[in-house]
Amino acid sequence: MSSYDLPQPAVSRFSVVAPPDPGVMPRVLELFAKRGLVPDRWVSQVAAGPPPRLEIDIRASGLDARTSAYLARCMGQIALVECVLTSERTPTAAAGKPVAAA
Repeated sequence: MSSYDLPQPAVSRFSVVAPPDPGVMPRVLELFAKRGLVPDRWVSQVAAGPPPRLEIDIRASGLDARTSAYLARCMGQIALVECVLTSERTPTAAAGKPVAAA
């Protein structure tokens, strides 16, 4: 059995937009850390343009839909955060068909 045959975990993605303030990134990361979670991917950049914006893109696997939605709500409550977008990719089999839930 190859790794392509194994079901993949759900992947949650978060996109956060805020002014480029040094306190925003640690506050967002803290939401994961205090739950013992480490994001699979974290990319942040300051986008040019008037006004400049801090853009943070996070990917975390293995979160259930409830936890993912809760984290997104918490991110939206962080001071200076202007926008939080979230999406979730559910597990699929190698053939592209959804894996049956037990």
